[in-house]
Amino acid sequence: MTALRQHRVTIVGAGMAGLAAAIDLAWRGIAVTLLERGRGPGGKMRTVALSDPLSGSAAVLDAGPTVLTMRDVFEALFAQSGSALEDHVVLHPAERLARHAWSHGPALDLFADPARSRDAIGAFAGAQEARRYDQFRLRSAEIYRTLDTSFMRAARPSVVELTRRAGPAALFGIGPFTRMASALARHFHDPRLRQLFGRYATYCGSSPYEAPATLMLIAHAEQNGVWFVEGGMHRLALAMAARAAELGTEIRYNTDVREIAVRHGRAGGVVLGSGETIAADAVLCNGDTAAIASGLLGAACAGAVPPTPAHARSLSAVTWAVLASATGFELIRHNVFFGSDARGEFDDLFAQGRLPVSPTVYVCAQDRETGQPPPDGPERLLCLVNAPATDDTTPLDSTELDECTQRMIARLARGGLHLRMQASLRTSPADFAALFPGTGGALYGPASHGWAASFRRPGSRSALPGLYLAGGSVHPGPGVPMATLSGRLAAARMLADLASMRSSHPAATSGGTSMRSHRTARPASR
Repeated sequence: MTALRQHRVTIVGAGMAGLAAAIDLAWRGIAVTLLERGRGPGGKMRTVALSDPLSGSAAVLDAGPTVLTMRDVFEALFAQSGSALEDHVVLHPAERLARHAWSHGPALDLFADPARSRDAIGAFAGAQEARRYDQFRLRSAEIYRTLDTSFMRAARPSVVELTRRAGPAALFGIGPFTRMASALARHFHDPRLRQLFGRYATYCGSSPYEAPATLMLIAHAEQNGVWFVEGGMHRLALAMAARAAELGTEIRYNTDVREIAVRHGRAGGVVLGSGETIAADAVLCNGDTAAIASGLLGAACAGAVPPTPAHARSLSAVTWAVLASATGFELIRHNVFFGSDARGEFDDLFAQGRLPVSPTVYVCAQDRETGQPPPDGPERLLCLVNAPATDDTTPLDSTELDECTQRMIARLARGGLHLRMQASLRTSPADFAALFPGTGGALYGPASHGWAASFRRPGSRSALPGLYLAGGSVHPGPGVPMATLSGRLAAARMLADLASMRSSHPAATSGGTSMRSHRTARPASR
């Protein structure tokens, strides 16, 4: 611990991965400086504010991830730093996982209780499909168990290493070479159920027709528990930032990093947009690796990671944060209104690179299932349609986005949901590209297409000594718990490397170099 206290680490980006890494490193005595270009923590776990023109009051909405699974990931993070998750945030278990609707026929709810889901599927699609759901659930649980400790919570393995960890029979038994859509066709005869469970591929920004069947493990992650964060998802990011600050992390918001400083062949700090240089023994980049590869953090480190070709990107999205009165359809927290052409939707997105003609619309009703009655007037809704990440190649124009808005409204209306909007804020792939540079608007790093996609994601170490990687574009992949695990994996790798280093103390230099004494930042407000 004493030797580690002599080291300084700079983290670029206060997303979930950067926050998790800061907690682990600061707990071990590392002097951590966390730099974030935004006004607060969370990265993609962000909020937006809307003003109700009728009442004049402001409403804050979650405008990023809205589903929290794998609670144990966050419990372990706080516990291993000497705290407890429940001391920082209040979580409530979801009784219903989601409500699913099609243009015709009844809606289908999935429940936290698998017996209730089985009964609901039986009433919706027949007894045989209910039995097939039992088999699907067993299969998704088997995939999850096989990959949980051997892959998701471990340093990125090679194919050979993963085979050794999981065992050849177990690994090849989960069908890594089978496409998700093909596996679902064997599990379910009803095309609506194939479409429903195929949607889990979009949690990784991918198509079920190209992604491996191993992504069916996401269904098991949800079955293990979906949680509502009291006060909104962003409270979790605030809690992690507060814990990092309590442990001594210096957090600086509204701080732009111009480049990663490379000295003597290794990352030695960062240069800020202001010209200030912060020296460090190691740098952790919590951002899409495409930003590094494209030279946005300096030419000297551009070769540290492989580039992500535009055709290999994951999905982007068009989202609408709205205040609206909702009638005609009984919303719960998570609602999905499926398009009429499942295959055509993904062909539009990936093969044609365009907004889908018949989109699926996700609606997060943030004032539902709060323990209070639904609001009589306008409520907070986040609506989302998947979109191609082509902002830097074939950007969407305003006409296309307006047409997308109309298709979204029409799709909801066909499902029975009618919205009378009081306020609305649309976010396009171009906006996401501006928020997350180098991505073209992609929200999940590279797409998880093909059996080898997971092995092509970078691990915690880059090719540049002293530069480490974390976030949704890095192993083990996108999503709130996965990004958090990537931060912890990067911190563990960095700690091992720093322990083997000979401690050095970069000296202060002229020209704006900052060698401030390490200090504790004011904890973020909860």
